[in-house]
Amino acid sequence: MADLIRHHRHHDPYVGQIPVPHGPETGDEHEHYPPREKVAANPGVGEGNIFAYLTHPDDCYTPEGVYWADLPLRKRITFVNKVQNEEAKKELQSIGRMMKKDPLSPVSWYFRNAVLPGAGLGLEGYVLFSIGNLEPLFAAAWPQCWGKKATECSSNWVASVTYLEVIGIMVGQLGIGVIGDWIGRRWGLIQDAAIMFVGLLMLTASWGLNLNGWVICYAWSLFFYGFGVGGEYPITATTSMENAVTAGKLSTREDRLHRGRKVTMAFLMQGWGQLINQAVLILLLLIFHHGSGDPPYNATVVQWTFRVSFALPAIGTLWLVYYRTYKMPHANRQLAATKKKANVTGYDWESLKMTGHHFGGRLIAAAGGWFCNDVFFYGNKLFQAQFIAVISNHSSSVMVGWVWNLLNVIISLIGYYCASLLIDNKFYGRKMMQQVGFLMCFIMFVVPAFKFEYYTSPAGIKAFQAMYFLSSFFNQFGPNSVTFLVAGEIFPTPVRASAHGFSACIGKAGALLASVLYNYIDTQMKFYVVPWFGLAGMVLTWLFLPDTTGLDLKEQERRWSYIRAGREQDYHGIAIHPSHLSLWERMRGIGKNYDPELDLQQKIEDMREEWAGKERSRRDQETGGDPTGTEDFEDDEFNDAVHNYFRSTEPTLEGGPQMQGANGAGTSTESNSEKGTRQPGLSVGDVGK
Repeated sequence: MADLIRHHRHHDPYVGQIPVPHGPETGDEHEHYPPREKVAANPGVGEGNIFAYLTHPDDCYTPEGVYWADLPLRKRITFVNKVQNEEAKKELQSIGRMMKKDPLSPVSWYFRNAVLPGAGLGLEGYVLFSIGNLEPLFAAAWPQCWGKKATECSSNWVASVTYLEVIGIMVGQLGIGVIGDWIGRRWGLIQDAAIMFVGLLMLTASWGLNLNGWVICYAWSLFFYGFGVGGEYPITATTSMENAVTAGKLSTREDRLHRGRKVTMAFLMQGWGQLINQAVLILLLLIFHHGSGDPPYNATVVQWTFRVSFALPAIGTLWLVYYRTYKMPHANRQLAATKKKANVTGYDWESLKMTGHHFGGRLIAAAGGWFCNDVFFYGNKLFQAQFIAVISNHSSSVMVGWVWNLLNVIISLIGYYCASLLIDNKFYGRKMMQQVGFLMCFIMFVVPAFKFEYYTSPAGIKAFQAMYFLSSFFNQFGPNSVTFLVAGEIFPTPVRASAHGFSACIGKAGALLASVLYNYIDTQMKFYVVPWFGLAGMVLTWLFLPDTTGLDLKEQERRWSYIRAGREQDYHGIAIHPSHLSLWERMRGIGKNYDPELDLQQKIEDMREEWAGKERSRRDQETGGDPTGTEDFEDDEFNDAVHNYFRSTEPTLEGGPQMQGANGAGTSTESNSEKGTRQPGLSVGDVGK
């Protein structure tokens, strides 16, 4: 059966759309299944197995129908390695064919599938991290304002530059997260891009009657821009997820095997944004400072440097406004379909309440892990200042610090790429990667904390340098990459933007804590405090985070439909397999209902409900009774044999009483309670007999 499945490619990914976590619709995802005649013509593939390609895909199940996580350890290793090796071989062969046809085609493929989809995050990384890069330049040019003995500016307003930036991001993450689930994803996308564009214009043109007035204008411009950036986290993640096939259609093999890689390939554009920003600042300073990066720096040079650096990304952001307005008309499609099934208009408060009850531990994992990570992320900036001061013999040149920071960003990019390579590995994956990343960051900070004088002296500077770079590497090859991904994977569609935004907002509270706390404690105390957030993040991950590596997320949506219908105990599928649950969820007994045999019968009945709902919608569309939903019929995952089977065994489709099932589609005359307690009377092999 697998050999009969073919893929159809028809367009490039939507530019600027971040593939989180499934990737943009490229046309590669839709699997076209063989007609009934071809199925019947193949030995061993009869009506008794017409559902096998839907219920037991060969990248998750053995030929005997055993899920990979149910295998004994030795057989599990063999099966997983076999699938991954075959997939790697296919990808290498594909790259070889591309290069044979056009040596530069892999580069253009990467540009289309990673660089362009991650353009939004690249712009965000460029601007946000430029604030920290510009601060030493401002301090060198205007010591009367940014220096330790400032006389012309209010120290509170200077400090507010950092505070307002972070607070703006937090407000945007919460506010636009709710807007995305309430008004719609498309509105949130357009709103974010427009706010960021106006914010960049404000930053470029910021002015004041005196330096203090300029600082106030600069700080509020950052707050405004930060609001748009904060909204980017939940809204682009959820929109891209729901535009991909697995949110509402059949999950593809590529998605199950490479979902994490797709998101990190785009997410690492944030690192490229940092790298480009630092490189642009270095070039601009050399241009406007007559080829020299050494002090003194006059006000005119600084003005030209920072204003041009903000004007450049404004061009790309304006294009993003255009693209999201005119090229992403279907961004609300999956959310609208989900609300329609649940008969919900406006914000789904019931789903929000149920998410808190059923997925409270996941909220703790996503929000708590993000909080601890952001404290560490700012701790790395502390590491950077101390390291550069010692290694450069306390140089007064801004250029020296920028060059070292450029090297640090390159190390971070290596971490991003390593995360991309291993995040889908079933024996490492999301949860283990985050735990190891937190542990290594803890070690890299706690070691110099108790021998601070030695490691900041010339004798220990080489070891300090190694720990500094390793902390940057494991932050990206760990919690910074994983937190963004799992916050989109572990929550249901109706509140996904809200839950993601809440988690990201709590994460930024960690950044705010670090930026405030570091102003009131000395350097030695900072190193005593920071490491324990790494240890706390590791414990939170171990206890509360489920591992979605290798999990078909359509199954997670299917489980949510049972929860939403008040039938959680009737779900027996792989979404509650112990390997995909957190320790906290297993302790609460959530995985006790896992039963592959019971689930098999339910899958077929759920597919019948979905099919029946589509058939009614199709007839309503043909008769003009339902002008919406035509896209539900595109790229149907059911082959002709499945359609014929359902038509021949659905006596109530044309008329008669229809009941609401777990998926919200009316099907047979039996009640939900009857369906939930009915024991399976047939297996896949019995279907159609």
